[in-house]
Order: sequence, then C-alpha cells, then structure tokens
Amino acid sequence: MRDFKQEIAGLIAGLTVIQDAGLDETSVSALIEEPADETRGDYAFPCFRLAKALKKAPPLIAADLAAQIAEGISVGAGGMVARVVAENAYINFFLDRALFATAITRETAVQGAAYGSSNLGEGKKVIVEFSSPNIAKPFHIGHIRSTVIGSAIEHIYRFLGFETIRINHLGDYGTQFGKMIVAYRRWGKREDVEKEPIKTLLSYYTKFHEEADRDSSLDDEAREVFVRLEQGGAEELALWQWFRDESLKEFGRVYKMLGIEFDSYAGESFYSDKMGRVLQEMAEKGLLQESDGAQIVDLAPWDMPPALITKKDGSTLYITRDIAAAIYRREHYDFHKNIYVVASQQNLHFQQWFKVVELMGYDWADDCVHIPFGLVSLEDGVMSTRGGRVVFLEDVLNKAVARTREIIIEKDVNTDDIDETARQVGIGAVIFNELANNRIKDYVFSWDKVLNFDGETGPYVQYSYARAASVLRKAGAISGAGTDTTAMPGDSGSVIPGLEPDAAGGCGLEDAMHPDGLEALDGLRDIEGCIDCAAICGDEAYALEKLIYRLPMVIKEAGEKYEPSILTRHLVDIAQAFNRFYHNEHILVEDEKERNAKLRLVAAAKQALKNGLALLGIETPERM
Repeated sequence: MRDFKQEIAGLIAGLTVIQDAGLDETSVSALIEEPADETRGDYAFPCFRLAKALKKAPPLIAADLAAQIAEGISVGAGGMVARVVAENAYINFFLDRALFATAITRETAVQGAAYGSSNLGEGKKVIVEFSSPNIAKPFHIGHIRSTVIGSAIEHIYRFLGFETIRINHLGDYGTQFGKMIVAYRRWGKREDVEKEPIKTLLSYYTKFHEEADRDSSLDDEAREVFVRLEQGGAEELALWQWFRDESLKEFGRVYKMLGIEFDSYAGESFYSDKMGRVLQEMAEKGLLQESDGAQIVDLAPWDMPPALITKKDGSTLYITRDIAAAIYRREHYDFHKNIYVVASQQNLHFQQWFKVVELMGYDWADDCVHIPFGLVSLEDGVMSTRGGRVVFLEDVLNKAVARTREIIIEKDVNTDDIDETARQVGIGAVIFNELANNRIKDYVFSWDKVLNFDGETGPYVQYSYARAASVLRKAGAISGAGTDTTAMPGDSGSVIPGLEPDAAGGCGLEDAMHPDGLEALDGLRDIEGCIDCAAICGDEAYALEKLIYRLPMVIKEAGEKYEPSILTRHLVDIAQAFNRFYHNEHILVEDEKERNAKLRLVAAAKQALKNGLALLGIETPERM
C-alpha cells in the first residue's frame, strides 16, 4: 500500500531548512500528525521543533515552508497533494481525493484476502498459549476470554507474517486430580461419566469439597493419591487418562463451534518427566533454598514473595511446570516470542517464574510475554467450580445460535440457509462481545448483553458486510453479469471494469495467511474512461476510504499491543462509515462511470470487513 504519510515526510525532509535544522525523513515522519478535525487536512506537520534552529516564530516558519512546498510540487496539478495550507504553527496537507480513492480501491482488489497483511514477521516463530482449560472441569464462560483473545492474537500475528504455534496448555496435572480420583472412587459410576463427562465429574468434585469441609482426612487422601499419580501408579494413571480423554471430547465440540484449532495439546502432564532436569539445574546454580521442608527461590531482592518450587512432600507446582515448559519450547521451537494469554489473577505467578528463568541465565526470558485480561463474574456473584456455580460455554454458544435463529424467522431475514446464518451470526455475536472492550477490563456476564444484536455489535458489522454483498449482487443482476458476484476477494466479477479476480482466489483467513501466491495484476486494464473516481470523493466516501486505508496499520497496532479490541472498534467504524455512504449515495445509478466507481468502493469496504472479522475468528454471511 502506498504510504502517503511517508511521501509527505519526504517532501518536507527534502527542504534545505529542514536538513539544516538536523531533521531527517524518519524524524519528520514521527512528527507528522493526523488532525482529528478533517477540515484541517489529512496530515499536519508542527513547526515548533524548528523555532530554535531557524530563530523564527513557528507560525512564520509554517507559512514559509508551506509556500516552498506548494511551489516545489505544483500543488493541484494532478499530484498527491491537492492543497498545502499554513495554519498557526502547522503545515496542513490535503490529499488529492481522486488519487487516494483510486489507490485504496485498487489495492484492496489486487490484494483481496491478503489486504492488511505484511511480511513483518518473516522467519520468526511466535508461540501463543491460550484457552488452557482444566480437564474434568467445566469449560465455562470464564474460559472464553483466554480462548477468543488468544485466537485473535494468533490470527493477527500469522497475518503479519509470523509462523505461529498454537498451544493449549491443558490443566491436566496437580492435586485436584487426586481429589477427582478420590471422589470418583467413593461416589462415581462409570456409566454416568460416559453419558455426561464434565457435568458428572463436576458434581463429584463439588461433593468432594462439601465432604472435605466436614472431614479433613479427605484432603490428605487426595494428596497421597496425587503423589501416586506422579509416581506412575497404574490405577491412578488409567483414571486420569480416562478423565482427560472424555474432557477433550467435550472441549473439542466447543472449539469446533468457535472454529479454533491447536497445534499442540501438551498440558502440564507433558512436562512431568522434564522437571527433574530443571530442579537439578536450579540446585547447581545455587538458586534453591529449603524452607520448612519445601524448596523455594528467594525473590525478595526484586520485591516479590519467594517462588515455591516443590512442596514438603516433594510434589511440584505450576511454577515448576511452567519453567520446564518454557525451556522445552525454547529448545524445540526456538521462538521469537512466547506469549501466554492468561487472566490477570496470575500476574504475580508470571512475574515470579519469568524472574527465575532469568536467574537461571536464560537471556530469552524477556521474550516470554504474559498477556493478562480481566475476569468474568456472574450477575449474582463470582463463578465457583467448587460450588458448582458456572455457566457452560457450550450452553452460551447454543443459546446464542438458537436466539439468532428466532430473530431471523421473526424478522423474515433473507437467507439461503437459516441454520447456517444463525450459527455464523450467533457465535460471531458472542466472540465480538468478548473482543469489543479492552481485554484488561473485568466484566459481568449478562445474557441480555450477549444476545443484544443492536448497536455496535458483531451482527451489525456482519450485516454491513452482507449489505455490501447484496449491492454487488444487484449490480451483477442489473448488468447481466450473473448474480453471484461476491465469491472473489474484493471483487464484483465483471461488474466493475478494472477489477478482475486476483491470483489469490478464495476469501477466507487461510487464503490471507499465504500471500506468497499473490501476483501483481499485470492484466488489470487501464481504468481511465471506465471509472469516474470523482464520484467517490465526497465526504462520506472519503471517510470510508481513509478507514479502509488505515486497516493495515490498525492490524499492526493490535498485534504490537496484543489488543484485539483495537481492530474490533475499527471494524465498527468501517461499518458505520459504509452505512453512511450507502444511505447518502445512490450507488446503482444510470451513469456507468459513476456506478463503477461506487461499486469499486463497496467492494473495498466488503473486503476490509471480511478480512478484519476473519482475524477475530468471525465468519461473514453473504445474506442476512
């Protein structure tokens, strides 16, 4: 994509007085702003930094430089800049709207599903650990945050050219499995577990804690059982493996509904035979200290409580397994970044073990990144697995789909497949609701909010996409070019001259992840005489074009900040801008040149929405 800001920086940096002031193109670019008030131009350069070097007031500098730039580039003579205006201490640049519109709509057509992608991460591996539910426990609404935030971050990094490894670090180890085995042996029935694994195991787990409150010997029994499990006891291992297998079957249904896959399900148990080496290495490096029979690493010099490495009975803890896992991943994957999408409750835990890894002498400790997020609570209080107070994620998704189906029937929505559209929109609504706000914020789960499809929601953005698809279909029917004009990325078939299908083909996230197959459209014919770009230079059209242009930058920012909500908010902005353009402009006009230009912009908006939603893990129905 043409970088207009950088080109303007080049114009400014080419002036002798700028060079005399010690500013190069990079420093000039860093100073350039995008005015919030669009009447003040598309870009603005402040002249305050030049006052001391030039010994003049900033407004006088701005006036002189604006005149020099205007004279040097023949402003208004078909170039990039239509106007240069000095206002107080700023030089304001107004781009040529027709040139801008041509560039944006052409670029989205050429790149298609790869629009917004980059090769920023070429040759670098990024691990994203996310979701990570505990086996034999409910996959509840609290898990959705790690699951969809992590998935979106992974999609974004892959789109930016990184090789990504998706890891589901299952909670399949620890003393809770001693409790589960004890509970099953005392009160369990195999046929009940096979019928409803998670709900049945949850009832056993809940009963264990109820009974343990009255009989503390149950906790001792559970600890003993877990030690036997760690030591490879045949009966304990068999029960544990069965619990794990049954849990993964249920988890798999939820992941399928969300369209999420993993490259590895290596959970805590995977590292059970790798912790001896870690403990030995810590001891050899003088990090371990004994404390009441347990082994710790003293972190007081870094204002943290001690890291508990092994308990009195010699059993390991989360921190031991996380350290072993990080070492294994570094040796196995040679990662550029090792990202953990885990709730903010675990902030101290990650700070502690990151510091321990650093003290062990591993310089890649800084490449391990914890991405915290806020907690989910219920309207009547916090969730409690022990108390059995949870909302199953699968129930949330099924209810969202069922409610969406009711709305489709109630409003007589035009769709080829009610069930498929209900699935796409219902699940999309749940995902979008999770990603709409800053990830660090806590929130209260509300059925009413999740199933509210009005306002700035996922269904609204999906509907905007479907509206764009409908316009392109109608254009095809009017021109006789066929009715299915939405199958190609950023294109409306032969409806719009100059928008032949690009080499990428396809229109999903996977297509966008492999841009190597993209070729420049050498066959893209000259659009002069076919399209009148002046028809898409009005305020509504230009506002939409600028948002589409910014999409690649927004995707990059969302990746750098590990914040999918940045992209989510931008997609709402694009949808709103498109709908304003749709309502205020008559698109399917008689004049061929004007109609083609407007259809070209509709196709660009459609492609931008599709690409952005795909990165969030949300599908795009063609009709709704």
